[in-house]
Amino acid sequence: MLDLTKMATFADYFVICSGETNRQIEAIREEIDQTLSRAGLRLLHQEGGTGSGWLLMDFGDVVVHIFEPGLRQYYGLDRFWENAVPLLRML
Repeated sequence: MLDLTKMATFADYFVICSGETNRQIEAIREEIDQTLSRAGLRLLHQEGGTGSGWLLMDFGDVVVHIFEPGLRQYYGLDRFWENAVPLLRML
């Protein structure tokens, strides 16, 4: 989880994570959706799909990227936003 409040105007936080299988990516998506909904955030837009190896979930101030590991490395969002303040990091 990255704090973008001083770096971007389109979102305050990015969550970047990986799932090894389509089923795991879907489980991560469901849990994030439920958790953020309980916190009062509403899913505004979603792109990608479980079978695509990448999902984007836009909750307004929070944007979530769920990748399969190869696509996460390919797109390199972790490197692109390397100057953002990490709030939570789990590998």
